Amino acid sequence: MENHRIVVTLFRWAGAWGPFKVNIPCGECSLSKDVILDTLSTELAGIPVDLDIREWLSEWWKPLLKGGWHAPIVMVEGKVIAQGHALNRGVLTQAVIEAYSHTTAVTGNHLFGKESCPHCKRAKGYLEKAGISYTYHDVVKNSHDLYEMLARVKPIIGPKTPITVPQIWIEGDYIGGADQLSKIVHQHVTPNFDRGKCSLSPENRKVAEYSA
Repeated sequence: MENHRIVVTLFRWAGAWGPFKVNIPCGECSLSKDVILDTLSTELAGIPVDLDIREWLSEWWKPLLKGGWHAPIVMVEGKVIAQGHALNRGVLTQAVIEAYSHTTAVTGNHLFGKESCPHCKRAKGYLEKAGISYTYHDVVKNSHDLYEMLARVKPIIGPKTPITVPQIWIEGDYIGGADQLSKIVHQHVTPNFDRGKCSLSPENRKVAEYSA
C-alpha cells in the first residue's frame, strides 16, 4: 500500500491570545493525548500517523473554520471528530482507518467475514479448493478489520446499501461476496430455493395460474 501519512491534530486548552493566557491545565486535553498515543500503538499500529499537538487559544480560528470551538478538539485529516470532552478511542480508530483506506489501495487477496457466516465458510472453501492463498479478516473480533471493510465497501456499493459478509478482494480487485467469487473460481453454486421466496417464485406463479 502507498505510504500516505494520516495527520491527527489535537488542539488543547493552552496558549495565549493578546492579553489572554491559559493558566489552568486541561485534564481532558491530557487524557485525550494519552488516548491518542495509546491507540496509535495498539489498534492503529501499522498505519502511518503524524500527531500534531497545538495550543487552542493561540490558533483558535483554525479549528473554528472546521467547526471546532471547544478544546480539546481532535481532528483527522482536517475533519473534527471530537471536541469538548475526552476522546473516545473507538471514534479515533474508525476515523483514522477510514481516512487511510480512502488514500491507499488494496493489494493481494483478502476475505472479510465472521465465524458464524455460512457464506464466509463457502467462500473460504472456494479459495482453498482453487489453491488461492488469502488473508482472512474477522470483522467481529477485530474492530480494525470492521472499520476497514466498511470504509472500502461503502464507496463501491453506495451508502444506502447494507453491507454483508463475506467481502472479497482478489489480486487487489473487489469481487463482492461468495456467489461472485464462485464465478471467478468456476465453482458451481447450489440454488437455495427457500431463500428470497416471494409471490413471483416459480411454485407461487403456478398456484396463481391455476387460481385464475
